Amino acid sequence: QVHVAESGGGLVQAGGSLRLSCTASGPVFATWAWFRQAPGQEREFVAGIRWSGGSTTYASSVKGRFTISRDDAKNLVYLQMNGLKPEDTAVYYCATARLSRSIHTRAAYDHWGQGTQVTVSS
Repeated sequence: QVHVAESGGGLVQAGGSLRLSCTASGPVFATWAWFRQAPGQEREFVAGIRWSGGSTTYASSVKGRFTISRDDAKNLVYLQMNGLKPEDTAVYYCATARLSRSIHTRAAYDHWGQGTQVTVSS
């Protein structure tokens, strides 16, 4: 049984930084991604990484501020978030996919974590 778990959320002031971590048990996944969901809004894509080759993709709203990376030895994926803004406040979810399908699409992902809260105060 695959288990995906996020950690690293918290409360930070605008302009600050946080690093989220995601671990997943089970087989090697082709794609890992971070999504987020703010109250009353749909879950949206934030960033994704292909395990083979390490190519990354970002939502335009976070490009230049967030960085997704992987640690092969630990089977971990990180989301480094710098220059945080109040509008980044959301529950952040890690997701994994067995296949390399559309990186932005929620339906492409097979397994999801429970989420970690990120709150940015102004």
